[in-house]
Amino acid sequence: MRLRGGAVLVELADRFGEAAAEKVLNGEVLAADGSVVTAATVLQPNSLVYVYRELPDEVPVPFELAVLHRDEDIVVVDKPHFLATMPRGRHVAQTALVRLRRDLELPDLSPAHRLDRLTAGVLLFTVRRELRGAYQTMFARGQVRKTYLAHAPVDAALAFPMTVRSRIVKRRGCLQAVEEPGEPNAETFIEHQGGGRYRLTPRTGRTHQLRVHMASLGLPITGDPWYPEVVDVPADDFSTPLHLLAHSLEFDDPLTGAPRRFTSARVLPGS
Repeated sequence: MRLRGGAVLVELADRFGEAAAEKVLNGEVLAADGSVVTAATVLQPNSLVYVYRELPDEVPVPFELAVLHRDEDIVVVDKPHFLATMPRGRHVAQTALVRLRRDLELPDLSPAHRLDRLTAGVLLFTVRRELRGAYQTMFARGQVRKTYLAHAPVDAALAFPMTVRSRIVKRRGCLQAVEEPGEPNAETFIEHQGGGRYRLTPRTGRTHQLRVHMASLGLPITGDPWYPEVVDVPADDFSTPLHLLAHSLEFDDPLTGAPRRFTSARVLPGS
């Protein structure tokens, strides 16, 4: 969080109450340089401190977060399965954003887009706050060419390649996104590459779009615990990853106009 400036203890107590002040006194607040904030710490306006809420049940994700590319503007990583993009719900410290901010010492790092926690592959972050808008807008406007690889069952009655269009809605509090009647808002181009391998090219970016579209064809992605039916998986069970990989990102850089392409070094489980 970014501070107004002055005594950190006083500001946190004023903004968030006694519990936040206790975190300072317990040595649970860190400055941007990694030092522990104390009751006597005074920082300049716009200084950053990290206050992570306690999550005793958060299970460490035992997989590497590899950096594919880093420059003064962006960081591109190869996210593993089971690691969330950014803090949400029960996942805070075990997220790509928090890991990278700590490991790379980049306090203003921010995701330009998201991948589902269960999806592995290429994920792009911006390094500085003033760059977020340009890259996030690029994704929001569909100016990024994304390809995914997936493993799923085979149905000889289906003819590929095909384009699937539908209306997908994700309601707050519901695990699954659902398809509803109405104007399509989601489109996926699907190619069958032989056996159970598929290449998926989303032309829109709805939540769980690829998983929903594959399940709607009767071809749920291998290892999917949410589609077509929700399966309860323990938080510490990493034995069955979702067979979905964000394989590549390709775009014209919004700052320089130069073509960019980043490809995952990962392979689908079992490949």
